[in-house]
Amino acid sequence: MHKQTNQYLIGGVFTLVIAMGIARFSYTVILPYMQETFEFSRATAGYLATSNYLGYLVGALVAGRLPIENKRIPFLQTALVISMLTTAFMGFTNAIILWHILRFISGVMSAFIFVVIASLVLDQLASSGKTHLSGLFYSGVGAGIALSAIIVSPIHAVFNWNGTWIALALFCAILFVFIVIFIKSTPQSKQQMTSQSITSKKTPPKTWMKWLIMAYSLEGMGYIVTGTFIVSIAQESTSFHGNATFVWFVVGIAAFPSCIVWSKLAQHYGYVKTLFISMLLQAIGIALPAFATNTITLYASAFIFGATFMGITTVGTTLARHIVPVNSHQILGYLTAGYALGQMIGPSIAGTLANGTNSYQYALIGAAAVVMIGALCLIGGLKYEMTNDSLSSQSSK
Repeated sequence: MHKQTNQYLIGGVFTLVIAMGIARFSYTVILPYMQETFEFSRATAGYLATSNYLGYLVGALVAGRLPIENKRIPFLQTALVISMLTTAFMGFTNAIILWHILRFISGVMSAFIFVVIASLVLDQLASSGKTHLSGLFYSGVGAGIALSAIIVSPIHAVFNWNGTWIALALFCAILFVFIVIFIKSTPQSKQQMTSQSITSKKTPPKTWMKWLIMAYSLEGMGYIVTGTFIVSIAQESTSFHGNATFVWFVVGIAAFPSCIVWSKLAQHYGYVKTLFISMLLQAIGIALPAFATNTITLYASAFIFGATFMGITTVGTTLARHIVPVNSHQILGYLTAGYALGQMIGPSIAGTLANGTNSYQYALIGAAAVVMIGALCLIGGLKYEMTNDSLSSQSSK
């Protein structure tokens, strides 16, 4: 069991590197190079991002509805292959319409992979009593982001923007081999162990899930503005002194340990409280470049963003599984669908607003406000958690 759990963790990390770190977020690093070559507008860049997030929404909805409980691994492997192909094909065409189609399909696969691998790994961790290691699993996204930030510039210098997409896909293919080796079917008896409730007295009731989904959806809408445009903001700023892609590297480096840190904080202080604080902190980070786009504010924004966005995902999805522990892929699918809907809307509005005002200032302030409102949706759960925490403290005396 111990060996299998470790293999699932490693395979899960590699899966997130492919589906999220590269297939989904490497667009942020390659985007300035593509804009430089084809001279398309900020609005077009936003629409391309939205195509990916529309696909992400569709993938999350499909993953939540499909009866795939006993077929998750073959579905996962198929989705990973399609994801790698869409990444590679981005480098084989200059047609914007085809980019939209490829980014859409890539989004469908990213969401599908995320929901399925999260349910597989979280179920495995729950069955072996190691739910506390969920933060380690989610760190794969940060690892993928940091990796893409490091390798994109040197690859681009040799193979141009299109060769970069192809090279990233080939790297993913290597990781895929390990995923196939590490993530194998678990006996049904072990799978059934995950149906046992892991809720605690401090966990809000199922009826509160709608507020968590609402908060998580608003988080998706707000965070993605920084997630899509921060490298372009640095690239366009005359007061920023440094390599714009290094800003994305800072995001990845901050994201890598953040999942473990926020997961531990959630276990100690409560999941809702930790989620609330992380979202407020993120809102501050998003807003920073709206007031000044110098080196300090951009790096600070990148660090705060990196340190919170995957931590929020870790805590939010783990909390959802605590509230609804049975058929975890379904509730994770609905939660991810709300998140995807938010991040589909965000880049289009932000890109259009930035185009119209010739500045990202209002888009960033709006995004920060949206995340702040999302945090306020957690107030009811926060009161429930703190009340029950107080009661359990009194009963232990």
